Amino acid sequence: AVVGHLNDQSPRKALALSFNGWTGSGKNFVSKIVAEHIFKRGMESGFVHQIIATHDFPHQSRVEFYKRQLRDLVAESVSKCPRSLFIFDEMDKMPTGLIDVLKPYLDHYPDVEKIDYRKSIFIFLSNTGGHLINDAVLEHWKEGKKRKDLKIKEMDDVINFGEFNNEGGFWHSSLIEKNLIDYFIPFLPLERSHIKMCAKAELKRKQHPVTEQILNKIADELLYFPDHMKVFSQSGCKKISSKVDYIMG
Repeated sequence: AVVGHLNDQSPRKALALSFNGWTGSGKNFVSKIVAEHIFKRGMESGFVHQIIATHDFPHQSRVEFYKRQLRDLVAESVSKCPRSLFIFDEMDKMPTGLIDVLKPYLDHYPDVEKIDYRKSIFIFLSNTGGHLINDAVLEHWKEGKKRKDLKIKEMDDVINFGEFNNEGGFWHSSLIEKNLIDYFIPFLPLERSHIKMCAKAELKRKQHPVTEQILNKIADELLYFPDHMKVFSQSGCKKISSKVDYIMG
């Protein structure tokens, strides 16, 4: 989706991706990879904007002020760089109604007040639907199927239902109603093998030795669900860095 959009010199609309899944499942990580592949300075680029709901827009009562703020940010960035990237973190905690202000920029208009937004990219990160995704993956696992064999089609209904019906950023949003989100991407819960891969990367980054014994010790520090089977990590890779420090300290 990203490559196709970047290669298109006159896309019909801005690219809008929704990353959905449990905490620590890699939504921010993948956003960072996208930013690094588009801009030399990655997340440090002046044209990559990470908006964190609880930090930037904490109060529902100030939603009208936030709308003006967000409108100005998007217009100013895209007027300087048509390929601007906007990452909205914690969409589930976004004041209700705020995100509707983006509708004209995500629609098929050639320009809005003389600015063409169709080359820009919007990524929305949300925990909404995370428990539904986890339940679907667990059911799949109980049927004896592997996590990696899940097809995107099987998850589509799960995510759309979660996004639309949970209160929060996208709740009854015109972006959903008008089908302006191009792709809903499910981030699945991580198994122990993935946790060990995260641990391995973190050990290397901190220049510690990597052995199977150390990896298992770190993996043992995390909590897994469901209780009686302990298949998936409750916090994904979120706590790996502190667990590495604890084990290697």
